[in-house]
Amino acid sequence: MTQEEVLDEFRGAGALLTGHFILTSGRRSSIFLQKMFVFQYPDRTERLCSALAAEAAKKFGKIDIVVSPAVGGIVPGYETARHLKAKSIFVERDGGKFVLRRGFDIPKGARVLVVDDILTTGLSYRETIEAIRPYPGEIVGAACLIDRSGGRADIGVPRVSLATLDIPDYAPDALPPELAALPAIKPGSRGLNV
Repeated sequence: MTQEEVLDEFRGAGALLTGHFILTSGRRSSIFLQKMFVFQYPDRTERLCSALAAEAAKKFGKIDIVVSPAVGGIVPGYETARHLKAKSIFVERDGGKFVLRRGFDIPKGARVLVVDDILTTGLSYRETIEAIRPYPGEIVGAACLIDRSGGRADIGVPRVSLATLDIPDYAPDALPPELAALPAIKPGSRGLNV
């Protein structure tokens, strides 16, 4: 799947938004990729995650377990795991930190891939990796649908993405005038208590 085909899936779902957005990281952007609009459509989600699974398998080989951060990563994590014929589990917040709950485990020898939706600063990836590092499985890498950091975000492990974009984002106190003139909207899930 080409980068343009990936973006076409977002455009077709009305998920490539413009305005003034507060990103999960707290930074601001004039572009927001509302992946949940894409995930409303099983056919679009399947095409994207099948392609992501193929890229992950090509780079990392056999994957036994896909781990994703709740909430936004659960759908692409599950669907990517399905195409990898792997188990799908997720971390969720407990006391503000990601942890494995619900009896999820990562046994010794398991090859683990961390899958999330959109990569901006890498915080969700780093927090997910920190949560699962104590388990005896091997974290082989990470995968995302779109890396909006232009490849610059440090997540601590090798990664693959279906598209790499360089979408500017700004500190809240350093907004360009045209962005500052628009009302800010926070569409992400970081503030949810899950």
